[in-house]
Amino acid sequence: ATPPREPAVVLTPKPSPRPRINGPRVFGVRPGAPFLFAIPATGMRPMTFTARNLPQGLQLDPVSGLITGQIIQSGKYDVKLRAQNRLGAAERTLTIKCGDTIALTPPMGWNSWNCFGCDVTEANVRAAADALVASGLSQHGWTYINIDDCWQGAREAGIIHPNPKFSDLKALADYVHGQGLKMGLYSSPGPRTCASHEGSHGHEFADAQQYAAWGFDYLKYDWCSYGMLHPNPDLARMQEPYRLMRKALDEAPRDIVYSLCQYGMGKVWEWGAEVGGNAWRTTGDITDTWSSMSGIGFAQAGREAHAGPGHWNDPDMLVVGQVGWSARVRPTRLTPNEQYTHVSLWCLLSAPLLIGCDLTRLDEFALGLLTNDEVIEVNQDELGRQAARLRQEGTTEIWTKPMADGSTVAGLFNRGAEEVGIAVAPGDLGLEGKCVVRDLWRQWDLGTFAGPVTATVPRHGVVLLKFKPLRPKR
Repeated sequence: ATPPREPAVVLTPKPSPRPRINGPRVFGVRPGAPFLFAIPATGMRPMTFTARNLPQGLQLDPVSGLITGQIIQSGKYDVKLRAQNRLGAAERTLTIKCGDTIALTPPMGWNSWNCFGCDVTEANVRAAADALVASGLSQHGWTYINIDDCWQGAREAGIIHPNPKFSDLKALADYVHGQGLKMGLYSSPGPRTCASHEGSHGHEFADAQQYAAWGFDYLKYDWCSYGMLHPNPDLARMQEPYRLMRKALDEAPRDIVYSLCQYGMGKVWEWGAEVGGNAWRTTGDITDTWSSMSGIGFAQAGREAHAGPGHWNDPDMLVVGQVGWSARVRPTRLTPNEQYTHVSLWCLLSAPLLIGCDLTRLDEFALGLLTNDEVIEVNQDELGRQAARLRQEGTTEIWTKPMADGSTVAGLFNRGAEEVGIAVAPGDLGLEGKCVVRDLWRQWDLGTFAGPVTATVPRHGVVLLKFKPLRPKR
């Protein structure tokens, strides 16, 4: 018998009215590319922003916190950010790396597919951008607004145009950029997309230039009908269309995050970075069921060696909140515990975080899932290490992720149908001496431990702990 659904308890504390700067601590850009970075900060408004040691070519809007411009000179720049309101101030260093690598932390944002599918419209996309800002999600580092399949119209003289549901993609991108956010788009290396719209086959360079002219910052490139051209591709054939679009994107005068979508064929995690991907799907499409989400997430063990700054394993988008793959959205079928497992595991995996729900219908529980800055920091940590499975005993698993500050985050997961106790000690994590142990979802310290910490983990649930040594390694 299926146990009754547990109540949706919001574990994330409300943000303080005092300023707090969130989001990534490192940001990559190519020389001469348009620079766009909105300082993500929670706290009471009005708030003012300053940035010391900005590299030449960049400027900050002190009211919006938006940094724009261009950096011509390659290099590493440590910029001291400051956010201030009448209750106080917060400071943080943002390291800007101007070179040949972007997406130094996993991309965070929203994608239209899991909520609207082919029913997506320009109005949906504008509403998503508005909601990302109005809900406060943008203050926690959520940045991208991505249109998936079904935006394409006719191709005229080799140039792709949107369909009537999207009147002006450049105006739409300008609108999104004006809110400090970025825009993403979708295509296929085949002649047709998964939903049988115009793909990029034979038009890769024209399409890349068009995406840049419109102002897009992200491309999801989905295998789809390319498999019809080459039904039994060898490894070279699998790589060929992705190398070609990478070359086209390199010639575009804009930084465009390049997400390969080909469902993990040919162990793409072993060569995705080689063909120029910033992320690559390691699996088929996710659905909002425990078997799908857990089957995909926990199958990522062993792939951690292939992820790092600028190139990430992608186990597909988040299925929390209101989803539906059509205009008729509905609540996710994942239970509250399963949603905590979903977000915790994806953060440990350093996966791209792309919300797949209708942002205009966020309830308090979904908002709590997506605005816990201490959990998001696990995903956005500048060290860029993907978690590995430490231990698997029956239906329990422990996954660990080393962090840039010398701490280690441990996810204690219960894949079983009954509540269990799971124990882990600092020594199990390779840490010496006593550690301060913190519950990241509740944002409180459990105490100082040298021996095992035992947590009660509900069915299909998780406890996410951070172990910080009192004496860092020398």
